Amino acid sequence: MKRNVILFISMSLDGYIADKEGGIEWLSVPIEVEDNTYDAFYKNVDTVLLGYKTYHQIVTELAVDEYPYKDAQTLVFTHRDLTSDKTNIKFINDDVVSQVKALKQKPGNDIWIVGGASLVRPLVDADLIDEYQIAIIPKLIGDGTSLFNKSSHQQALKVVNTNVVNDIVYLTYHKVVE
Repeated sequence: MKRNVILFISMSLDGYIADKEGGIEWLSVPIEVEDNTYDAFYKNVDTVLLGYKTYHQIVTELAVDEYPYKDAQTLVFTHRDLTSDKTNIKFINDDVVSQVKALKQKPGNDIWIVGGASLVRPLVDADLIDEYQIAIIPKLIGDGTSLFNKSSHQQALKVVNTNVVNDIVYLTYHKVVE
């Protein structure tokens, strides 16, 4: 079975994944109905990739009591020389592109690119993302960390699903292989 590299991420309507201070408080929306989008996505994931800033934000702010991806292999990309006491968390001081190419050759389920932008951009440029699942949060935040910054790479995409839950527009694209 082919392992897909999937970018599943939320962004503001104006294209930001974090505000100018790196905050994500603006992601909250009123919950009117149950949203199973994440659960349906995550059940097929066995590997998660994060940049260090994203990892640090998760473990120090968002999920202090319990690591949310404890049932998946976690690779945290950093320039620091770090180690983990958890067997499923590895700190990687290497090129994300070469690591993802190697992961795609190994057996397993989907590979989730959690973020941040510094991890996403080289994978877009190397044409390694197979599927884009973008949750558009109905807010304009004006400034911050852009999900898709300038790139020399062009990629044709095909919309394979759209869904709206609690005013969040979920868009799923597959890359078009030419």
